[in-house]
Amino acid sequence: MKQIRPLDYVLAALMSAGGVFLMVENIVAGDDSSLIHPVDTTSWLIVPAFLLVTIPILWRRQNAAVVTWVTAAAAAGHVLAFGWLTRCGVVLPLAFALSYAIARFARGRRDHLIGLAGVVVLLVVILLRDSSADLAGALPIALPGAALFYGAGLLVQNRVSKKQQPEAVRATV
Repeated sequence: MKQIRPLDYVLAALMSAGGVFLMVENIVAGDDSSLIHPVDTTSWLIVPAFLLVTIPILWRRQNAAVVTWVTAAAAAGHVLAFGWLTRCGVVLPLAFALSYAIARFARGRRDHLIGLAGVVVLLVVILLRDSSADLAGALPIALPGAALFYGAGLLVQNRVSKKQQPEAVRATV
């Protein structure tokens, strides 16, 4: 818990608040005819179950690749348990944040590849059964979005690494 920083709590709280709001909207929407596919359930259980999707981002600094796969597994469980719902409004930004976290905090090429594969799985799982977005229409937008956030994370990580190198050299002198 020592490596969790205040911004991690803010990020998890924002994602969770957005998730709660979106799940309540799913419950209230019921048979909304403007949706691509009607929601399958209006059970209040979708709210706490969705928190299992949003909370893991708290630990993004410890192991971003594992957090991404835990998030993807929780999302898959939510899709299997509750079927068609609108989830993209929270999971797409969550996938972008995870992409950034992988670039920023993952160690080694292997962890980067494993984490990015988890982001792709997360996006596909969510968009396969999303009431407001379909896979064919949203994935061509979501993947480049994740790539942009990954690139931003790499840029930040490179700058941080460059700043830390002179400090390390001064410490050895």
